[in-house]
Amino acid sequence: MYTLLNNFSAVILADGEFPTHQIPLDILHQAHRLICCDGALFTLYKRQPQETERLRAEERLYGVGDGDSLPAELKAKYEDIFHHVVEQDDNDLTKATRFVMEMGKKRIAYLGATGKREDHTLANIALMVHYYRDLGLQPVMITDYGWFVVAEGDATFDAFPRQQVSIFNISCQQLQSRGLKWDIYPFKELWQGTLNEAEGDHFDIDADGIYIVYLTFEAKSGKL
Repeated sequence: MYTLLNNFSAVILADGEFPTHQIPLDILHQAHRLICCDGALFTLYKRQPQETERLRAEERLYGVGDGDSLPAELKAKYEDIFHHVVEQDDNDLTKATRFVMEMGKKRIAYLGATGKREDHTLANIALMVHYYRDLGLQPVMITDYGWFVVAEGDATFDAFPRQQVSIFNISCQQLQSRGLKWDIYPFKELWQGTLNEAEGDHFDIDADGIYIVYLTFEAKSGKL
């Protein structure tokens, strides 16, 4: 069953909107390994300097990137945990992901990967499929409102009544569901599977390919 549990082998913090919801903040603070994408290390230090120092002292903090978004004094301060990558073929999110792969870790939570620039948001969500399909990882992207997960084939998802659910078809020719308010089908357009709703404590998807599921933290407001 797909469920959002804080059992990630690594957490990657991107330099989008910094988390404010308690769920992603808990994942951030409890990370076994926190890998910051370049400018995200600067953002973390500005927002939570004591937490940054705690994670570093516990040898759970890393920085990855070309370093162009870090002030010189911070780059010097954290030179022992910063891994400089100069190539420009991949963005910082993928550089951080490859760094985690070198550690032999596969279940990765991505924080701060949405917000600010919409093109970066779309690209980062799309990269989840690449990380799953081509790199063999188990990526989960958590925002202040919910979480994205890449799935393949038949799957069950932990849920609650009136939880908002969106499904984005990537490669399915067959796509069906049980436990959602509206039946799903092999969507041809990304918008077609959005704005669905869970009816109980779980829902099932039967599929023959890859798809992305988004689930909210809060139930839809209004009368039952």
